[in-house]
Amino acid sequence: MKLVLMMYLKDDEKCVARLLRQQGIQSYSRLPLEGHGPGSASGWSGEIRPYESQLIMSILPDEQAAALVDAVAQCTGVEDPRHPIRAALVDVEQFTCCEIGQP
Repeated sequence: MKLVLMMYLKDDEKCVARLLRQQGIQSYSRLPLEGHGPGSASGWSGEIRPYESQLIMSILPDEQAAALVDAVAQCTGVEDPRHPIRAALVDVEQFTCCEIGQP
């Protein structure tokens, strides 16, 4: 099993949804993030405004996880090419869940 983490700008939600659908990913969790990185200063304080980002996490079989990461690497058409969709693949030593139907 693998944990796939995907980080992307909120503006790329449709692109990421299409990637997940094309790769048959049905179960995942999504969190809003405040992204920070290099850029030009804006605002009265002279600080770089944070980016509205998202993080998706999904635990997948090895082959499906590898296919998703490959699909991210081939993805084009993001809203801002300076902020591509990023994916990280992490080994999962053990994965379990509670038994359904237990009181």
